[in-house]
Amino acid sequence: MPPDQSPKTLQSMSLMEARKLVLISQGIHREKELGKGTLAGHNAIEKLGYVQIDTISVIERAHHHTLWNRVTSYDASQLNELVEAKQVFEYWSHAAAFLPMRDFRFSLPRKRAIASGERHWFNKDQKTTNYVLDRIKSDGPLQSKDFKQATVRRTGWGDWKPAKRALEQLFMEGELMIAKRQGFQKVYDLTERVLPDEAVTRMPSPREYHQHLIENYLRSNGVGTPAEMVYLKKGLKPAIETLCKELLEEGHLERVTINKQNYYLLAGQDQLLKTSLSRSKVKILSPFDNLIIQRKRTKQLFNFDYLVECYVPAEKRKYGYFCLPLLWGHQFAGRMDAKIDRKTGVLDIHKLYLETDKPDLFMQALLPSLESFLQFNGGRDYRIHKQVKVR
Repeated sequence: MPPDQSPKTLQSMSLMEARKLVLISQGIHREKELGKGTLAGHNAIEKLGYVQIDTISVIERAHHHTLWNRVTSYDASQLNELVEAKQVFEYWSHAAAFLPMRDFRFSLPRKRAIASGERHWFNKDQKTTNYVLDRIKSDGPLQSKDFKQATVRRTGWGDWKPAKRALEQLFMEGELMIAKRQGFQKVYDLTERVLPDEAVTRMPSPREYHQHLIENYLRSNGVGTPAEMVYLKKGLKPAIETLCKELLEEGHLERVTINKQNYYLLAGQDQLLKTSLSRSKVKILSPFDNLIIQRKRTKQLFNFDYLVECYVPAEKRKYGYFCLPLLWGHQFAGRMDAKIDRKTGVLDIHKLYLETDKPDLFMQALLPSLESFLQFNGGRDYRIHKQVKVR
């Protein structure tokens, strides 16, 4: 290193360079790198660090959608195969997620905290928890429906029956794991019966855990801030900020300025900028895709102001119930509010918003992606009901 430089030296990176680095790190437009079939799905989850699970099914669910955007000829059965082969597992990232089994031990700090009394959703009902655990020990894997309860009116997940709450408590504590899903319903079993023999179960030290959060995030996202690295993880930001500075001094991290904001990246990660990346492909993204899940970051790096509006009252929605971001090469060029009619096989695109000054070129690039998206959703035709030019 030249004498006038140090690990603290700030270097600048253009927004276009930053976007390219982020997309490459996310595996976008680089499907062939991951291979094909079930192995490619496993590689994608390891590359991303996690894939968020979501229940909304107006189109194919988010976890499948995210993998489809990165895996050639992805099929929903591949994810189930990975779970049953014990190559990935379900737990909590910033939300419910599929995670690579290689990272199992980094789920242990949260499990220990909840087992020690930290509240997740509900107050613990020890009697019901003991009963549920004893049932699974004696009877084997069970679903929530295997625990009987008098019929009650339900208004949402907060009205879960006591046994369901106990199952989720034991799952969050680490006593139980999800052995598989039947349909979309979880099948719970004892952790020792689900874990593969080769799984590492040693509790990481605080530094190991924090370094994992930093390095895992940067490998998957290219650049990041401490706040982004601990997105929706309470109480960790000060420790992450301190360790980032230490890793910077040790030469494991570098720091750059992008659009007047400071970011960290792994040392040498900028070499990925030498990799070619398509500027013409269109990706129809899930609202819960790893690339865009942090909305403030998406605005800062891609100048794309996005909010999934399914949680917004209908009268206050600007774009629609489940509007999907449309990535064109290195930039966002629109969004579409879509729903698949599973009876007729028609993908209804209620509104297609064009946010580009080259709408004709964009539409040419979008049409092949729409055909592929239609096939992914098991449809036979699509209809664009209304096209809106935002600019």
